[in-house]
Amino acid sequence: MTVKEYNHTVENCSDHLYRFVLKNIKDDDKARDIVQDSFERLWVHRVELKVEKAKSYLFVTANRALIDCIRKDKWMLLTNDKAVFESSHDENYNDINEVLQKAIENLPYEQRSVILLRDYEGYSYDEIAEITEMTDSQVKKSIYEARIFLKNYIGKIENVV
Repeated sequence: MTVKEYNHTVENCSDHLYRFVLKNIKDDDKARDIVQDSFERLWVHRVELKVEKAKSYLFVTANRALIDCIRKDKWMLLTNDKAVFESSHDENYNDINEVLQKAIENLPYEQRSVILLRDYEGYSYDEIAEITEMTDSQVKKSIYEARIFLKNYIGKIENVV
């Protein structure tokens, strides 16, 4: 990959990558760090990578960094606080986006990642499988389970509005 191709990849992928990371961790600073680290790793490995694989490489790298970050945050929470906090969705909401965001936050990481890549970013099942290093059937199952969870979490639309 040439410098020009690298710069073109940065221009084309940075927004998508940032949105994906931010939707998963909800922390702007951490999201920017993960995106920056992903592009830095791409730069380090630019000689051995083909430009066609750059986008996939970035998302795989960011996904791995997200997993590490989430594990680290959970570990810090458990070591700092002995109590386990459970969130409840019994509150009354007037905004469907707020309800949906809260529901997505309650998804397990794997399901949240695939649902965001599929429904928010518009990736195909094959692309999601490559990014998350899952099989196509695992991706489809995770998306199905996430959608069932979201449907059950939100319930009937009349209850929300």
